[in-house]
Parts: sequence; C-alpha cells; structure tokens
Amino acid sequence: MSNAATFDTRTDSAIPVESPLAYSYRRSGAPAAGPESRVTLRERALLGHLVLRGGAIVLDEAVREVLGLNLPGQPQGLVQDERGERSIQWLSPDEWLVIVPGGEEFELETRLRERLGDAHYAISDVSGGQTLLELSGEAARELLMKTVIYDVHPSHFPVGRGVTTVFAKATTILRRPSEERWELVVRRSFADYCYRWLLDAGEEYAIGVVR
Repeated sequence: MSNAATFDTRTDSAIPVESPLAYSYRRSGAPAAGPESRVTLRERALLGHLVLRGGAIVLDEAVREVLGLNLPGQPQGLVQDERGERSIQWLSPDEWLVIVPGGEEFELETRLRERLGDAHYAISDVSGGQTLLELSGEAARELLMKTVIYDVHPSHFPVGRGVTTVFAKATTILRRPSEERWELVVRRSFADYCYRWLLDAGEEYAIGVVR
C-alpha cells in the first residue's frame, strides 16, 4: 500500500454542489432542445476524473483487476465499459485519464493504490478541475469543424479516439465515444467560455441544451 496521503475531495452530501456551468446557465441561458435542433449540448457534470501515470504493463494489470477495463492499446485510444459510464483515454506515453461516475473516484483511487503497492506510479484526482461537455446530433461534427484545429473527419477521427487539442482558444480533450456522440473535457475555469462559444457557433443549428 502506498504511503501517500489521500482524502476524499467530495463534500458532505448535505452541502449543495453546483456544476461548473451553473453560473453560465444563469448568465447566458440554456435554449431548450427541440425538433429543429441539429446539435444538442449536455454537461455531464461532477464526474470522477483521475489521471494515472506510470508503466503501462503495471498499470494495465491493476486497472483491469480493479475497474474491469484494459488500458487502450493504441496512442490516442479511448476505451469504455458497455454502458459508457467508465472510460480510459491514453493522453501521453505514460499518462491516462480515467472518468467514472461521480463519487466513485476516491474508492477507485484507494483500490488502485492498494493493488499497485510499491510500484512506480502517480494518481491525481482532478475531478474538481474539469468537466465534460457532450455534443450529439447530425451537425455536431460540423460545429466542431468551425471550432477545433484537429481534423474531425470520420476517416481521421474514428470512434474510440481521443486527442488533446485547441477548442477556440482553450486547450481541451476531444473524444469520440460513439458514432452519435462527441465529448469535450474542459478545464473548469474555461467551462463558461466554451459554453458561450458553443451557443454562438451552434446558433445556426438551433443548438439545444439538455440539463
């Protein structure tokens, strides 16, 4: 077991918690999705985000045992469970992003540390520092083409890929977990900026927000 000091960053359940976009909804509104909406935006707020660093072989064994998923086998790879609730993305040669339902991250970190023991690794809980924005609809890719510098054509960006790129002027993680869905993992401090940008860029597609 690691001797690193760990603690659960989740506040007591009696304390109300706001999503990173709570202020944005009040300030900029949230247009409802309707039949004419060709893009739908949804924040999957307050999920558990862990960054793992270390040797792939050691981490893969631990993650498979604890989470039931293998590390992606290819650079920029993204794997998820059958329900799409838990995922692992390859960020760099020795770095992976794990996203799980909110509230699971501390137990997951604890179990991974117990399993990894004295191995050389690092686990960072970044749940409070970022959020996930989900885009779906027939014009989602078209909207992204106006906003990100990375080539999002299906031949270059297939399902199961995730990259770190630039969204407008903000660094973001762009992922494609399914044919119908795209995801943006953005820093909390840039969430309002990205939200307002998406509303503006998506206006011609009658973008709707699901809350």
